Amino acid sequence: MSCHRISVLKTVIDPFPISALNQYIGEAIASHKQRIIAHHNLHSVYLYHRDAKMRMFYERADIIHIDGMPLVYWARLLGYPVSRDQRVTYVDWIQPLLAMATAEGWRVFYLGGKPGVAARAAEIVCRQYPTLTIATHHGYFPPEENDTVLATIAAFQPHILLVGMGMPRQEHWVLDNLDKLTANAILTAGACFDYIAGAIPTPPRWMGRLGLEWLYRLISEPRRLGKRYLIEPWALLPLMIADVRSVLLRKGRS
Repeated sequence: MSCHRISVLKTVIDPFPISALNQYIGEAIASHKQRIIAHHNLHSVYLYHRDAKMRMFYERADIIHIDGMPLVYWARLLGYPVSRDQRVTYVDWIQPLLAMATAEGWRVFYLGGKPGVAARAAEIVCRQYPTLTIATHHGYFPPEENDTVLATIAAFQPHILLVGMGMPRQEHWVLDNLDKLTANAILTAGACFDYIAGAIPTPPRWMGRLGLEWLYRLISEPRRLGKRYLIEPWALLPLMIADVRSVLLRKGRS
């Protein structure tokens, strides 16, 4: 499977659609290899340029898919042939992923969310996929319980580990514990089980397709997300200018 990695905002992304991501996970499981699947949106790009540990995590990641229509629009403006279906958010991906896990008999472990939330989400998905093998653990555990959480994950022997602790904690946790994780596919999944459990309102999918999902989330959680959506993007302006200059230089040489 091939993918043309592209560079935007001084980082890299792999414009994979859902079908290709599922195929990639299947290949990792079949070959008994371990792969880290990360994602980028404007928030993660902001953190990437301010957090050395985030940069280390992305250097270790095997795939960095697009999670955010602004990156799709920006890549298009820079001349990259990126399509709408190459924007993959977990709200859209989790159902096809769990359906494939059920069909293939893959074990799935979700780590994240407040106590009880992930378990409630697992009950919901098990009603949809009765033969799915899934286990969960909340993400609100103190450092002294980390080894116990790792032992719980190891005992379950998941093929897929979804870590949903929010950025940058989930990326830091994966990086810190990578040598103790045996899952074939490790995915940083944000709040995807919070949406399934109904703990966070799910944006209408038409808003996601138009790139307006951020507005719905901002209205739903203004205090928590105000800085992310209203202030952080302005800090990316120098990177955007650098991208435009790079494109103009390439065109000038051609």
